[in-house]
Amino acid sequence: MKYASEFRDPQLAKGLLAAIEQAVADYPGRMTLMEVCGTHTMSIYQHGIRALLPKQIRLISGPGCPVCVTPIGYVDRAVAYARQPDVIIATFGDMLRVPGSTSSLLHEQALGAQIKIVYSPLDAVALAEKHPQKKVIFLGVGFETTAPTIAGSIVTAKQRGLKHYFVLAANKTMPTPMAALTADPELKVDGYICPAHVSAVIGADAYRPLTEQFKVPCVVTGFEPLDMLRGIQLLAQQVLSGRAEVENEYQRIVKPQGNAKAQALLTKVFEPCDTDWRGIGAIPGSGLKIRADYAAFDAEVQLPATVEEPKEHQGCLCGEILKGKITPKECPLFRKACTPENPVGACMVSSEGTCAAEYKYGTD
Repeated sequence: MKYASEFRDPQLAKGLLAAIEQAVADYPGRMTLMEVCGTHTMSIYQHGIRALLPKQIRLISGPGCPVCVTPIGYVDRAVAYARQPDVIIATFGDMLRVPGSTSSLLHEQALGAQIKIVYSPLDAVALAEKHPQKKVIFLGVGFETTAPTIAGSIVTAKQRGLKHYFVLAANKTMPTPMAALTADPELKVDGYICPAHVSAVIGADAYRPLTEQFKVPCVVTGFEPLDMLRGIQLLAQQVLSGRAEVENEYQRIVKPQGNAKAQALLTKVFEPCDTDWRGIGAIPGSGLKIRADYAAFDAEVQLPATVEEPKEHQGCLCGEILKGKITPKECPLFRKACTPENPVGACMVSSEGTCAAEYKYGTD
């Protein structure tokens, strides 16, 4: 198939659904499949995939939204920098409204802080070239999908001699938290719908340690309805046959070894580190910090700031939602105190957040 419309063919979808239903007809319980990609989350909600599946299959959303898993202390530090008169904050738009302990970047912008929305890290580099008297800080939030472009911006800034360009790094790597979730005795995941964008960089083979150590099936899946249904079918077949392998439904984009150039750029600028995931806690080796060779561009290393003590918002259950232990509807704030217009937690702010998806597409 060549065009997006072909991956939304109703007849092919019906055929896949019939095959899934037939395969699990005699399954005695419910198999729990987790997606760990915000775009997958939105696709599942947007196309009503949960409602189409047989009762034997339960889909849950994991920590696939990078904004959602960013600790509140990171937002507080960004706010502290934004309050400095010689600083320009450059950020992707979904970080603007994420609540910190007592403020947000949107609130600080309304008070006069210089906060600019950019569409790529190189836009932030261009912003630094345009404002040589200001410290330009790019908020480097994301998984392996965006991390190579952030690394590229640092290399470019060094080449151009931009000593006033900085990155506040909060990049994370995906397979490691999947291992942490699989090891959680309270959360039984029978199979993973592996993230497509991330996998295009790291490759499908990156999930083999999961299948080998934890014996949990993994399928790299695209975003269209037929991609999702085919991925679910492959996972169900693995569960039913007792297999635990890495399968790649998204072969038209994702290769076994991934993107070697992007990986090389990541290794050049970043190194693994321990980092906190909102709702999950500290996961060893799951973060990416800027290497010593590029420390001159590390905002946290170079720029002092008075950061308030992080304080989570009372009643917000983003953490439990990110672990797949509850649904947004089970949070007492959902659709009440927490709405897209007045978000309490990051899961409602980001366009890839589970709460935002449930609010926009979910049904009662």
